[in-house]
Amino acid sequence: MQFSRKSFSNLAALAQGDFGGSMGELLGGGPLSHATSAVLRGSRTSMEDLEGKKSSRLIFVTNHLPLKVTKEEGGGWSFEWDADALVLQAKEGLEEMDAVYVGCLPVEIEGHEQEDVMQHLIDEFNCHPVFLGAELKTNFYKKFCKQQMWPILHYLIPLSPNSLGRFDPNLWSAYVRANMAFANKLVEVLGNLEDDFVWIHDYHLLVLPSLLRKRFHRIRCGIFLHSPFPSSEIFRTFPRREEVIRSMLNADLIGFHTFDYARHFLSCCSRMLGLEHKTNRGSIIIDYYGRDVGIKIMPTGVNPARLLSGFAWSDTIWRQGELAAQFKGKTVLLGVDDMDVFKGIELKLQAFEQVLAHHPEWRGKLVLVQVTSPARAPGKDVEELQRFVLDLVEAVNARYRSPGYEPVVWLERSVPLYERIALYSIADVVVVTATRDGMNLVPYEYVVCRQGPASQNGSGPASAAASEGSAGAGNGSAAAAAATVAAPPEKRHSMLVVSEFVGCSPSLSGAIRVNPWSIEAVRDAIYTAIRLPLVDRHIRHEKHWKYVSNHTVQFWAKSFVADLQRFTKNHSKLQCFDLGFALDTFRMVALTSNFRKLQADVVVKACQRASRRVFLLDHDGTLVTQSTITSKPGEEVLNMLAALTADPRNSVHIVSGRARAELADWFGSVENLGLAAEHGFFWRPSARSEWVMQDPEAKFGWKDIVEPILQLYTESTDGSFIEAKESALVWHYRDADPDFGSWQAKELLDHLEGVLSNEPIEVVPGQSIVEVKPQGVSKGKMVERILHELTPDFVLCIGNDRSDEEMFTATENIQFSPHMPAEVFACTVGQKPSKAPFYVNDPADVVATLNKLAEARAATPTAASPSVSFALAQKGGPQRSQFPQSSSVQPQPTQPPARLYSTTHRRSAFGPTCQQSDAPLPRSSINWRPSIPPRSITVLMSTKIKGSSSRVSKTSPRSPAPEPPLPPIVAELRPWAADKFTAGYCDCVKKPS
Repeated sequence: MQFSRKSFSNLAALAQGDFGGSMGELLGGGPLSHATSAVLRGSRTSMEDLEGKKSSRLIFVTNHLPLKVTKEEGGGWSFEWDADALVLQAKEGLEEMDAVYVGCLPVEIEGHEQEDVMQHLIDEFNCHPVFLGAELKTNFYKKFCKQQMWPILHYLIPLSPNSLGRFDPNLWSAYVRANMAFANKLVEVLGNLEDDFVWIHDYHLLVLPSLLRKRFHRIRCGIFLHSPFPSSEIFRTFPRREEVIRSMLNADLIGFHTFDYARHFLSCCSRMLGLEHKTNRGSIIIDYYGRDVGIKIMPTGVNPARLLSGFAWSDTIWRQGELAAQFKGKTVLLGVDDMDVFKGIELKLQAFEQVLAHHPEWRGKLVLVQVTSPARAPGKDVEELQRFVLDLVEAVNARYRSPGYEPVVWLERSVPLYERIALYSIADVVVVTATRDGMNLVPYEYVVCRQGPASQNGSGPASAAASEGSAGAGNGSAAAAAATVAAPPEKRHSMLVVSEFVGCSPSLSGAIRVNPWSIEAVRDAIYTAIRLPLVDRHIRHEKHWKYVSNHTVQFWAKSFVADLQRFTKNHSKLQCFDLGFALDTFRMVALTSNFRKLQADVVVKACQRASRRVFLLDHDGTLVTQSTITSKPGEEVLNMLAALTADPRNSVHIVSGRARAELADWFGSVENLGLAAEHGFFWRPSARSEWVMQDPEAKFGWKDIVEPILQLYTESTDGSFIEAKESALVWHYRDADPDFGSWQAKELLDHLEGVLSNEPIEVVPGQSIVEVKPQGVSKGKMVERILHELTPDFVLCIGNDRSDEEMFTATENIQFSPHMPAEVFACTVGQKPSKAPFYVNDPADVVATLNKLAEARAATPTAASPSVSFALAQKGGPQRSQFPQSSSVQPQPTQPPARLYSTTHRRSAFGPTCQQSDAPLPRSSINWRPSIPPRSITVLMSTKIKGSSSRVSKTSPRSPAPEPPLPPIVAELRPWAADKFTAGYCDCVKKPS
């Protein structure tokens, strides 16, 4: 395959192990670095020709395109690939996808040239340039990104009023406008959202995910932060903190180099937005308004094949020889850094001076070669640092200089790859003393280059021996290339002194990790490193090489894209809508196909069609806003409940975890309201009834064990408290520190489960609570009993907590029951994963919906009807008359007179059923609906007609009956169950006079 020199697409060849000499020169800055680069006009990028048309596209979005740009003498522009660009190397691991690049150019293009340049870059490189005006680009990149975002991401708070890091709203506006320019360009670039993946890189574009998500709800978007992410205590000082966090969460996958950075981000989500995370099969997931946002932790890597192939370049060989002669007989320490306040260059120089001062035997033998690239965005702080460092270099050299010996060799310039390879190959120790750094790939590059020719492993006194070898081009994978050009195994060695504050530190287990702020610690680490035996260096090197050779930049890219595909595979199944306009309020709500907002009008119509209605309502967070101060319902809630319970067709129940004394005090004025306290352990059907205990024989001696444990955790967790109920003990931590409270709750859960393992007790985590209660007590079981007794044809169940999910499961079962068909509306409060198919936004929506139901009742005429008596009390407790069977006169059927059927006595879940009478039921009081056609149908009823009790008990063979039309709501919500609704039930009514 032929590759164009102009497009640098020969990187694909390197991924396949083709390390030809001419290609190596082209990539590494060999002979090409001394020649004028070709003008890339008229040549097609061969990336598109690798394997024909790809099935999908990966759009890399970076601040700068991976291009080098030079101005020609004739006034034109020359473009070539920047082989050092990370996104260009990452593409090598993704051959199955077309690569598209979106970003700015490193130079300013005049307006009249922009159209031609843009078309040329699209045609030749598949690059789509974003043109920012000179002023906007300066305010966006140099002033905001480098002087405000960069410091705070590196833990630097601008305390001084004159500090350059102080937040400027005008610069924030420039940052947002620049991100909008990128979003507008992506609107042009994006094609089929099913095939396109967008990968945003670094802190320059943190608000871009929100801008894209607002335009494309189902966009497949990931973002990787290459800088550190500070602790929440630092980041919360940033005035636009919520805008940044929310925007990042509008991506589908967020990548970080280390767990520390990810942990800090999760802490910000918890403290600032109240979001919790979960783990699933090794992935960290945040549920953000119905979408699973993945957190990816993986440090990037280097391209070993490319580095190893560089040993064959003529420039590398020439520079190696020059350096070997210059430092012959010396032990070389190497530092490669940018001129930046966070690189710790001055700390390194001070530690080096301490080595020479405390160990005079190394004077004349130990050399520090410090390579410093020019600052990317010069500023006041950088200028001060530069002056200080140069003075320090001069002072060290002046003090320890001798004929033929210069302690510090200072190289302040950009160093091409071939020279870096040469420097790595002759360095005995690489020293990294950055005070904060996102990743820092210098140690990785050094390890790879020390896997090179044997002649370069052991150039100074610190090496046990030096051996000669020849450089050659490798072929195949990185390991194959290393085998071709590497030293014999016993000669490979390297040594690293690495700051513990850089992203690569956790993966370099053989390095000497130091606190760079401690000059003495760095001094001692350097002294240990240069005296370490060769065998120890070899062992450490092999450990590092194994990691670096496997965790390459290609492996990193492939892993990230695979996770991005996994987290976005269900996008097409989601229903999406956006809320809010500003960056701090915008959010995209994603719902599954069967999860929708509860429409009050639909519920009202279904309720009006029904004659036996059950309302099951949670209290905290459902009827009232959740609060630790007071949850007492207001007059509006009480009036609404009174209106609902005034309708004899309605059975309304509050199912809460609260104590019965509280519920009785709050809701005692609503006479016909049923109350289930402490998740159903206590229940009463109305204010006129006595409380019924689920298990009268329950013992509570376990409280003497649990309460001291809860007290211990309360004393050590500020903001927590204990709620003592009759049947349970609850530890609340809603007002505690979010991170510490969650951690304490997990510890408490494990502690209690171990202590109570032999007791009939269960420990249940909830929403900011840990509850200890008897086994078998739950809202779900309470609801099952209520529904079993009342056999409703309409159920509205609303809750907001984890414990309410059991209610939703219980109500779902009634939908699947052919013997008790009902229209069921299970609804959660808030858009969140739930077993309920419906949601409302907040308690205000709940109250508004219930008010509509109460008003609809007032507008609907009701007929005087007999009521069905249900025995809902245990052991002869008070009975409650409920549910007239119809609210209006039904037309007489044309079929033969109905016959009712009876069966054997059935026992209530709460106690015996009502007494039954053998008196016949007058035909005029019967409204027959076609029933399920079994061979014999059984119906048990107790009715009150004109004050007398009657019992009906008949048997009839199966007879065909016409099928009634399905109610509209049933047809809409449950088409799959249509066959189950071809049979009905018997409505017992008394005709009005």
